[in-house]
Amino acid sequence: MRTGTHLDREHCVRAVRSKDARFDGWFFTAVLTTRIYCRPSCPVVPPKPENMTFYPSAAACQQAGFRACKRCRPDTSPGSPEWNLRADLVARAMRLIADGVVDREGVTGLAARLGYSTRQVERQLLAELGAGPLALARAQRARTARLLIETTALPMSEIAFAAGFSSVRSFNDTVREVFALSPSELRARVPASGIGTPGVLTLRLPFRAPLNPSNLFGHLAATAVPGVEEWRDGAYRRTLRLPYGHGIAALTPRPDHIACRLTLSDLRDLTVANSRCRRLLDLDADPAAVDERLCADPLLAPLVERGPGRRVPRTVDEAEFAVRAVLGQQVSTAAARTHAARLVTAHGKPLDDPEGGLTHLFPSAEALASVDPESLAMPRARRTTFTTLVRLLADGGVRLGVDTDWAEARARLLALPGIGPWTADVIAMRALGDPDAFLPTDLGIRRAAGKLGLPSSPPALTARAEGWRPWRAYAVQYLWATDSHPVNFLPA
Repeated sequence: MRTGTHLDREHCVRAVRSKDARFDGWFFTAVLTTRIYCRPSCPVVPPKPENMTFYPSAAACQQAGFRACKRCRPDTSPGSPEWNLRADLVARAMRLIADGVVDREGVTGLAARLGYSTRQVERQLLAELGAGPLALARAQRARTARLLIETTALPMSEIAFAAGFSSVRSFNDTVREVFALSPSELRARVPASGIGTPGVLTLRLPFRAPLNPSNLFGHLAATAVPGVEEWRDGAYRRTLRLPYGHGIAALTPRPDHIACRLTLSDLRDLTVANSRCRRLLDLDADPAAVDERLCADPLLAPLVERGPGRRVPRTVDEAEFAVRAVLGQQVSTAAARTHAARLVTAHGKPLDDPEGGLTHLFPSAEALASVDPESLAMPRARRTTFTTLVRLLADGGVRLGVDTDWAEARARLLALPGIGPWTADVIAMRALGDPDAFLPTDLGIRRAAGKLGLPSSPPALTARAEGWRPWRAYAVQYLWATDSHPVNFLPA
């Protein structure tokens, strides 16, 4: 299912009749007789086809006067894979809206980041999603409000402003309109045991099955920078730098969701923290589409069939990952962690971890730009690469974010001294989220290709990988999984 499939009535009706959860988030079903909208997998008896209409977003359903189903809770569907697959204006806008930009900077701020006029942005979002940026942001605020209502004991006035509403009245009106219940009625439906520890938010992050957690959490745990990240008691924990403050996220794989525990210094950062955790774990991916394409290659198919649903481990901070990619050039995983840990201790912002173990935020590009190059225990050429990169990240000469154009970012990175195709593409894959980024020169990839009978020379492997597009970054995960490196195994 791809962009515009919400207009393909026959496919949508079939998905609803079969209650196919793979299509949750791709489109929403609005029922004309009840004025309720649902996810395709809603457990209730499907309505008659003539009573169904389909929308590409929850915001479009709400704008058309439909309210959310109380059974299937469509506001908790996984996000559409489209926004992480594409690099066009609409996809970049959706990633920015998910990151809370409209709430913080308004539609003019959104348009400025994208380099378009507000009219162009509104027109394109309306054409593809049936709703403009304000309606999309409003739907997101409603989801955040519901989460806070149901998982905390906070007063409603605090929830209203934490969720991004400008007034308690607009908060009350939106919640009633979207969920057909008042905020107090929503909270009354939650058992007392469902209210979490004060200051800690407990979330369930949904995903499309299957999800293979081994390489995802294995990679994050094996490369964890002491003080910033750790693996503890079956959870990956890390610190987060956020627009209004800081936070700590603890992420635990479960069979049907990721358990997420957030500790935030400012609740206004909830939407952003949630979005970044989802991006970190690639939870909006479409594993059925990925694995189907990769299985078309008979030499790759056995890897996919043995462990389907691999995700690309990404990042919560694009600039941080770029710095760590340079620190890790031509050294072992352990050496890269040591280099990063020294920078964290010397230049990271300290914070308190109620559970202990985490001590700092990873240093900002601005802080790293002031580092004395002679203090860096690395070859002179790599020092030059490091200092050039952090200076450009700090002054905006290189921009890495959810709104970044992938091709433009690659070109700018490749123009820097000491950054070659491998570094640029690993940043594109893991920091920027390009699902088609490929690493044909990577030693592990070449070794795996040789074992499988695939071409091992970079030019020949690149030619063979044409058939894996647009999912070559996922092929990288399957090829890496043939190695016995700790990044490929879920930690004990």
